[in-house]
Amino acid sequence: MAYVIGVDVGGTFTDAVLDDDSGSVIAAKAPSTPPDYSRGVLDVLELLAEQLGRSLEEMLAETHHIAHGTTSSLNALVQRKVPDVGFLTTKGHRDSIFIMNVEGRYLGRSPHELQHVLAQDKDHYLLPKRHALEVTERIDRDGNVIVALDEDEVRTQVEKLRSEGIQAIAVSLLWAFRNPTHERRIREIVAEIDPDIYVALSSEVSPRIREFARNSTTIMSTQVGPGLRDYLANLESSLKQKGLGGPLLVMQSNGGAVAASEAPQQAISTVGSVLTGGVIGSVQLGQKLGHKNIISTDVGGTTFLVGLIVDGEPERDTTTVINHHPINVPTLKVHAIGSGGGAIAWVDAGGNLRIGPHSAQAVPGPACYDQGGTEPTNTDANLVLGILPTTGLLGGRKALSLEKARQAIKAKVADPLGLSVEDAAAAIHAAQNAQTGDLLRKSVVEAGHDPRDFVLYAFGGSGPAFCAKYATHLGVDEVVVPLGPVASAFSAYGLAASDIALAQELSDPAQLPVDAVRAEKNFAQLEDQVRQGLDRQGLKFDRVEIVREIDMRYAMQLAEVTVPVADGPVDAGALQDAANRFEQKYADLYGKGTGFSAAGIQAITYRVRGRGVLPFSPELPPLERAVGEPEAQSTRPVYLEIGQGFVDTPIYDYTTLRAGHVITGPAVIEVPTTTVVVPDGRTGTVDELGNLHIRRTQGA
Repeated sequence: MAYVIGVDVGGTFTDAVLDDDSGSVIAAKAPSTPPDYSRGVLDVLELLAEQLGRSLEEMLAETHHIAHGTTSSLNALVQRKVPDVGFLTTKGHRDSIFIMNVEGRYLGRSPHELQHVLAQDKDHYLLPKRHALEVTERIDRDGNVIVALDEDEVRTQVEKLRSEGIQAIAVSLLWAFRNPTHERRIREIVAEIDPDIYVALSSEVSPRIREFARNSTTIMSTQVGPGLRDYLANLESSLKQKGLGGPLLVMQSNGGAVAASEAPQQAISTVGSVLTGGVIGSVQLGQKLGHKNIISTDVGGTTFLVGLIVDGEPERDTTTVINHHPINVPTLKVHAIGSGGGAIAWVDAGGNLRIGPHSAQAVPGPACYDQGGTEPTNTDANLVLGILPTTGLLGGRKALSLEKARQAIKAKVADPLGLSVEDAAAAIHAAQNAQTGDLLRKSVVEAGHDPRDFVLYAFGGSGPAFCAKYATHLGVDEVVVPLGPVASAFSAYGLAASDIALAQELSDPAQLPVDAVRAEKNFAQLEDQVRQGLDRQGLKFDRVEIVREIDMRYAMQLAEVTVPVADGPVDAGALQDAANRFEQKYADLYGKGTGFSAAGIQAITYRVRGRGVLPFSPELPPLERAVGEPEAQSTRPVYLEIGQGFVDTPIYDYTTLRAGHVITGPAVIEVPTTTVVVPDGRTGTVDELGNLHIRRTQGA
């Protein structure tokens, strides 16, 4: 027997899915344990072992690998809970990171803020100026050494940083992506002075043109690298001590995993790791259900996440923004807001009801957890509305206090707005649906897609309670709630289904037509780096898939569009095909006739993505066919529609449902790890894999 395990560490819960080579799948859910999230990982693994009827040590001994998604890097950067780091750059260029290329005023701003861009401050610097130092050296745009590296000056600057207590240094020299010699020598000098200092080089973390983005990416990777290194080292050591037979892998923003030993050197690549598991899971499930266009939505304890799959492929991006700073990292495109089950409801100074972005998180948690929390959350509202059972969550293992939920809503929402507790809870539920529906419109409609062409997948601990409503806000006809053995641990299912994925890129700007020999050399170098990286993972692959890309733009523009380069020789014909694809994609993105071929086309950044396909991925077992109509286990008053109040609603136990059963709304389906709402005017049909398909009732 061989197991594959996916572990998704969220801000509130830690989820895990285990698949074995016979096709069985089980899932478990446990509270997260900040600040030491590794305890929650071990807790949820213990729950998996219990379901198998084995000890943790026996289970781990037969585990092929564990794929781990972590929020630690993202949370540390977003909350700015990072250690002080040093920054070394080329003399005369220190202030680039503080000038911010003007982008510091507008990146990550809302449309309202952008109307007053000059009023926005830039005091969100990544580090104080005393920690940003310069060294004498110069390499030109062609990679030629113009001024040699002053090694004595490097030693002096490193000692200055050490005197400030700095234990991590980011190195980003001008044009280092064209020639990394000086950056590599600086790392050697730092190791001679103090081998325990963590060093990140821009030529390895972000070998891409544009100084500010490359600097900020390298610095932020340095800020989270040491913490990620220590966390993964401790977790892997604990797992090995308990008998883990295979490697610990870490999910990356690009939708693939990498060995835990390699992740800290490319720490910034893990920033979106926990966000991408659900998208990968949606791709896998979509292949089984025949869905190519999918809106992936995940309502966890802290966040609401949206990702798109178009024609079977997840949408990708080459850059993201954190705290108004650009990050150069290939990533699956995922939109997020702080609107999870633990999002706090509050009334602003104008008397408006707001949801999030702050969360009660795992500690103290929603008020109904009775762990000291006093702020009302979406979870508290759902309990008051009768959507959640008073018997508790996680099959009763997580007790809930209705009285604490009522007290919190009364004090913070109902009394300030002059509402009853019940109406206030309904208002929270409605505001949550409107807020999530708004993000969906921005993610789908404003990206140029028609929602009617998509199926919406809804998962996470809280997603199934809201999904039918926010799908209605968007205008989607069909919702799929992935249930069966994965239920609310669907993101962990995506982690278990992921393969090894590495990407290497290199900026080499040139106007088309580009010298084909030069382009072939760039791709050959990058592919060699990717294949070497895959070899270092210590895993046997069924096959290796290589994809080549170029970021292109019209001359005098700043933003690029990524286009694929066909397999085979990189000759003039292949490059012209890529240019033609660029013009077509540009027109698709910005409208027919918006291109300007007369300006010329430039190839800016070359990229190679490699995917090592692992021997097996989770297979969802078929569900027994239904015999007869489904029977409700009970009824209880549930408040689903403002204006209707509480209505006696059938309550179904998911474990009694079979393939082919149809549930007519209004109804609530209780799953061991989540709760599904089927509103009035909708029906829910259980498919062969145990998933619930929610559709409009005919004529509704």
